[in-house]
Amino acid sequence: MSYRIMLFALLLFGVNGAVSAQELYVFTEPASNMPAKSIGVRLTNEGMFSPDFRSRTMGEVMVGVNKSIMFHVQGFLSDMDGNYRLEGGSLYAKYRFLSLDEAHSHFRGAAYGRISTSKRPTYTEDINLEGDNSGWQGGLIFTQLIHKLALSATLGYSQSFASKSKALTGFAQPDQMLNYSLSSGYLLLPFVYKNYNQPNFNLYVELLGKTNPANGNSYLDIAPAVQVILNSRTRIDLGYRFQATGNMENRYLKNMYLARVEFNFFNALK
Repeated sequence: MSYRIMLFALLLFGVNGAVSAQELYVFTEPASNMPAKSIGVRLTNEGMFSPDFRSRTMGEVMVGVNKSIMFHVQGFLSDMDGNYRLEGGSLYAKYRFLSLDEAHSHFRGAAYGRISTSKRPTYTEDINLEGDNSGWQGGLIFTQLIHKLALSATLGYSQSFASKSKALTGFAQPDQMLNYSLSSGYLLLPFVYKNYNQPNFNLYVELLGKTNPANGNSYLDIAPAVQVILNSRTRIDLGYRFQATGNMENRYLKNMYLARVEFNFFNALK
């Protein structure tokens, strides 16, 4: 199966008199970091409509420590198991180790890690560390930007924390997972930058896949999305992921929408 992948978003931020390109994917993280000494606040809602409507709300604070290091702190609430409740939290960190810059392009390489906790019972081999499972994750990200177009690839490994108290009898249980993605997008508007207060309109397509190395079970999702940036500080995302192929049963993230608003505060840290 082959798919034509296109489109990415490029936003130019002015921080301390310098201009840097920032890839702002919706379903994945780029190898680039947010500006140094900045703070971002996100509120994300994702959910499914079938067989019954269920949703999850994620609050997130992001901190750019310097040009190489940033981290995220997340909290998860959902009604996936009935009443809306606090599910758990996550800590994500990223270290950018490679930067190759040219006039209208750059290449970035980064390593990332995540550790998460969740109260949810486990009944699928899939591992989702943003609300559904307790575990850890690590991997590499490489992002290539060429003017308004960018491509980003991620390869990672996830390991769940075994818990007999959360296991449901008769269902597959999470253990380990290989994660991979290919993200692309395009800055559609404005055609010409005049100042940083101009609204930006970005289109995305991302391929999101996982494979269980123990048995070969896998899936591949396609995730189109749109994004609006206002005043270089406020970001609005809207996307939907659906399965293109796969044989992994009882997945959490199958056929889900995502809606997000994000606010950024530059030079917030001294």
